[in-house]
Amino acid sequence: MFFLRLKVHFTLCLIFIFPLFSWAQNGKAGQNDEDAFFIRGIYDQALTHSSAYEWLHVLTKKIGARLSGSPQAAAAVSYTRQMLDTLGLDTVWLQPCEVPHWERGAPEVVRVVSSYKMGSVTLNGVALGNSVGTPPSGITAEVVEVQSLNDVDELGEAGIAGKIVFYNRPLDPTQINTFRAYGGAVDQRGAGASRAARYGALGVLVRSMTTGLDDVPHTGSLRYDPNYPAIPAIAITTNDAELLSKLLEEEAVRVYMHSSCRMLANEMSYNVIGEIKGSEHPEEIILVGGHLDSWDLGEGAHDDGAGCVQSMAVLQTLLQLGYRPKRTLRCVMFMNEENGLGGGRAYWKASNDKKEYHLAAIESDRGGFTPRGFTCDGEDNVFRRKFRRVNRWLPLLEPYGLGLSQGSGGADINGLKSQGGLLFGLYPDSQRYFDYHHTSADRFETVNKREMEMGAAAMASLVYLLDKYGLD
Repeated sequence: MFFLRLKVHFTLCLIFIFPLFSWAQNGKAGQNDEDAFFIRGIYDQALTHSSAYEWLHVLTKKIGARLSGSPQAAAAVSYTRQMLDTLGLDTVWLQPCEVPHWERGAPEVVRVVSSYKMGSVTLNGVALGNSVGTPPSGITAEVVEVQSLNDVDELGEAGIAGKIVFYNRPLDPTQINTFRAYGGAVDQRGAGASRAARYGALGVLVRSMTTGLDDVPHTGSLRYDPNYPAIPAIAITTNDAELLSKLLEEEAVRVYMHSSCRMLANEMSYNVIGEIKGSEHPEEIILVGGHLDSWDLGEGAHDDGAGCVQSMAVLQTLLQLGYRPKRTLRCVMFMNEENGLGGGRAYWKASNDKKEYHLAAIESDRGGFTPRGFTCDGEDNVFRRKFRRVNRWLPLLEPYGLGLSQGSGGADINGLKSQGGLLFGLYPDSQRYFDYHHTSADRFETVNKREMEMGAAAMASLVYLLDKYGLD
């Protein structure tokens, strides 16, 4: 038993010592100590003197839901610009972007009518973003259940025309990474209406995109194919989706659906940008950002108020520590990620027109939960070489529970990939995110202050390493 304990102790020592030995072999032992202390200071500062939670409280409780084109979105632009102005940055500005203006209108109605088994049954639903409304009298039609877009193709006009198509493929519960589960199911929300309209459907119902069974409907954006009629689309709760599916096993079911949502003329809005100019390589930009808009049902706390205030806190924390960056550090709060990506597209175009170079961009858009690390993406011809460089910093990040893996950086920074840098996405624990995503439950009270601040510290630590060492 003594020798077993000795062996375990020796093995654990190797586990902790080897990364430092490896760093020392590369001639970085001195820097490792210096960097480890500085990163510890980042965490100390972020967990004691950050304004992120106060900023989030104003965004969610004072301003509220911030759908692009709304007065609340405009208020969020004004507020975050003012807050950036208080940090002592070198420059703060607004970048114009044209955004869609969609309104939900009166509460939606979805109801099973004249069921032999249950009579009239109300289903809890919300219109999908960008959806057209129903006629004023609503739509009543027989429901046909499908699991995929391919199912619709197989049924064709004979099985679809004149009906309401009910997409009922759940998120795969066996996926540990819930974003992969979401990615495996969300096509029915995004493209389901147009696919059904191709064959003459009158409307669609979509199972909410969440990992659990609950009574909260989840909205989200759809995309209409201009080659087919735009038909109304409503998401129903997962519990109601289960109920409707079981009822369809026993009888033909007719559903009444009514919505009054509409798309108005595009509006002018803004990305909010602040930066600190680099002292040695100002032409190399390191971006941190999130999206300022949110859906209209809740308060946009996790999606993506948390990402915005974390990005602001990165610059605040580094300035509080007296850090003077070598490269230009830029915070961007993008407008209209949820239902158009107008802010992201405007930023990419302006950046490319100026021939800017983003050495790296870090997006936080996966909630304010405990950070687990970063996903990373880049052009194939540069990714392996530059990602290998980043991997050398793992010994400095692992003590804070952070890892690195290949994966998407984020929707708002994806268009910067062609500039040849690396794109990072903050990756928090994902297990609870889809309890709140795109719902009325996404509220300030669901964000844990410490978890969110840990995410901001993780981002600031990666920014520090990227700025100090670059990627060459």
